[in-house]
Amino acid sequence: MAGARAVRVGVIDSGGPEAELAGSRLFLPDGTWITARPDLLGHGTAVAEVVRRACPEVQIVHAQVFRDRPVTTAVQVATALEWLSGQKADALEIDVICLSLGLAADRAPLRRACAAAVTAGRIVVAAHPARGGPCFPASYPGVIAATGDARCAWDALSALDGGVIGAWCGSPERGHAGQGGASLAAGRVAGHLAARLAGGARFADGAAARQALIAEASFFGPERRGCA
Repeated sequence: MAGARAVRVGVIDSGGPEAELAGSRLFLPDGTWITARPDLLGHGTAVAEVVRRACPEVQIVHAQVFRDRPVTTAVQVATALEWLSGQKADALEIDVICLSLGLAADRAPLRRACAAAVTAGRIVVAAHPARGGPCFPASYPGVIAATGDARCAWDALSALDGGVIGAWCGSPERGHAGQGGASLAAGRVAGHLAARLAGGARFADGAAARQALIAEASFFGPERRGCA
């Protein structure tokens, strides 16, 4: 995965600031893409900052699926995932894919894209809200589901029911207020894995990465109150 180059994390969200959009893309509802635009929502920027805080040397690649509203489609997310996971001829070599989002319904294009990414040995981390029904792609096999756990300080992880990984979910750029919850927890878990890779760790696939996270957990059980 990561050789002499920096570890790369692909963030599927609302993009980032103009200064870090080189090589990034904005995916459209019809499955096509254009050059990424600066983040209007601030959400993708916040997630990327969490990843970078965990692994300062990381290279962030934004796959933008939100523009001026936090609304996207399964096709947009699936196409972004296909690009980041190497299923396209012009894809970059990405080490960890962070989906700091979730869709309420199981959709075939997204299910296929996730299955292909997992089969290819990619490490895929996706936000899994602590409350409510299934969330996709976090509920797909082989995807590392991440949620906010109020017990977890910055350096702590928890192993929750169903193999979900709990993590810190505050928002440093807003004084731990405003943006937070499962989406930032996904960024925290992705950043943790990136730091492990930068330090020389190697994971055969997402399942191995999940087991490594569980082995590091400080807390076990269902306690997730305090973060959405």
